[in-house]
Amino acid sequence: MSKLNDLPASTLQFYTTASYPCSYLPEQLARSQVATPSHLIDTIVYGGLVQAGFRRSGAFTYRPFCDNCRACLPVRVVVDSLALRRSQRRSWDRHRHLVATQHDLYYHPDHYALYLRYQAQRHSGGGMDRDSREQYRHFLLPSNVDSKLVEFRENGVLRMVSIIDELPDGISSVYTFFDPDVPGASFGTYNILWQARQCRELKLPYLYLGYWIKDSRKMAYKAAFRPLQALINGQWEPLENISDYPACTFP
Repeated sequence: MSKLNDLPASTLQFYTTASYPCSYLPEQLARSQVATPSHLIDTIVYGGLVQAGFRRSGAFTYRPFCDNCRACLPVRVVVDSLALRRSQRRSWDRHRHLVATQHDLYYHPDHYALYLRYQAQRHSGGGMDRDSREQYRHFLLPSNVDSKLVEFRENGVLRMVSIIDELPDGISSVYTFFDPDVPGASFGTYNILWQARQCRELKLPYLYLGYWIKDSRKMAYKAAFRPLQALINGQWEPLENISDYPACTFP
């Protein structure tokens, strides 16, 4: 189910935003298509929207809808066929002692402090490094779907927080932030592998990773997880069918 007219909630409405500066491609303008009303978008409906290329930020469900650009490709990992690179195996072995605990979405000052440290070092100047508590809550904690907040701790020390949505056919990775000060760590890679393992344990075929953009270094790491499918012209196809994309490792 990847087309809007296949969705079970015929009462949804869609509108297109005004143009705004693109976060990923410099000097480009972006627009989004937004699904409303948010209270009708439950787990089942949202699962259909994700299959059609949407994702969410808080209660805001959207997909790129730019006038002259189609660079943003929704991507998902086929978890049963996931083939690990040597560097990914090293990441898994290095961090497999992390203790993961799943919770309903909630605010904790330790999470917020880690979020600010992560933004300041990994995305300095992007604006989110100055997010207030209310902005943090608005970005990550509202949800009308089956969402979990996952804490990852090392000897009791908080190292990483991940927000995930459990959908009928997979897990959608919403957002992850981690300790940026641990030398040699590869928490981001480990987190994707952990989510893929969760899919397998729940017998869900796909891990949805949001959007991949060939020319964006922020997005390039997603191409390192194979096999990866991309939504192209309404059909999910192997990313290998797209010529000339970089084989990148997680930064």
